[in-house]
Amino acid sequence: MRLGVLDVGSNTVHLLVVDAHPGARPLPAHSHKAELRLAQLLDEDGAVGPEGVQKLIDVVQECLQAAEDKGVEDFLPFATSAVREASNADDVLARVQAETGVELQVLTGEEEARLTFLAARRWFGWSAGKLLVLDIGGGSLEIAYGIDEEPDAAVSLPLGAGRLTAGWLPGDPPAPESIRALRRHVRAQIARTVGEFTRFGAPDHVVATSKTFKQLARIAGAARSTEGLYVQRELKRESLEAWVPQLAGMSAAQRAELPGVSEGRAGQLLAGALVAEGAMDLFGVESLEVCPWALREGVILRRLDHMGSV
Repeated sequence: MRLGVLDVGSNTVHLLVVDAHPGARPLPAHSHKAELRLAQLLDEDGAVGPEGVQKLIDVVQECLQAAEDKGVEDFLPFATSAVREASNADDVLARVQAETGVELQVLTGEEEARLTFLAARRWFGWSAGKLLVLDIGGGSLEIAYGIDEEPDAAVSLPLGAGRLTAGWLPGDPPAPESIRALRRHVRAQIARTVGEFTRFGAPDHVVATSKTFKQLARIAGAARSTEGLYVQRELKRESLEAWVPQLAGMSAAQRAELPGVSEGRAGQLLAGALVAEGAMDLFGVESLEVCPWALREGVILRRLDHMGSV
């Protein structure tokens, strides 16, 4: 059957259409994206303003039309941290449902981490052993660890690249003291959670998902996306540590000229790099592998599992 997954994230609203059935890998058929940056449309009270709500409604309607055009039979709409943490989340969800008919399922941070872990486990298989999975979104950082399809530990921290850029890094490029303050904040937040994971022992394989990690790996020399999903892409901590001070001295426009860095994400790449560097350092990770599958694929796989058990 043809499934449509609508992901209302902190940076992007993304419709992914796949052909799938239980027991088979989902095959991408169509992708429709809009950079909405909901996390940056919050007002001083943490609410999504009228303009932001209307933009979200318009984009959801676009995605609905695209899903219909592509023959989607089952539609799976969900929202992550930007909607989850908005002070007027209930009003936003009600408006979207009233005007589009779409009922967005708001995932908790832990659910995000668990579904992303499921996607990574399915991609790498059982031979990968104990997995540590890191995912940097626009609003949050998800960390999950385990040996099965359900992680033994899963947490979500408010360390998304978009959120941190808006809250901590004014200026273009930002001032050195702002960068140092953010670095301290990021590492203190991550350090509080390390013990929840290290008690299970060292991972056999460390995996990262998300656009942030893909871009960091690309500027550090990983294969470009046009070379396909099955090319192994790694990010070494040594390379990342060398790039962080370079990114800190660049403007957003200069970062956008780097290989694999989109203009829309260039402004928040430094914050994402500080989170990635902090996580790799505090978890003792020298190298990680970028996984092509992430949260959207986890949602699809969970749906297919439920279909297969009926």
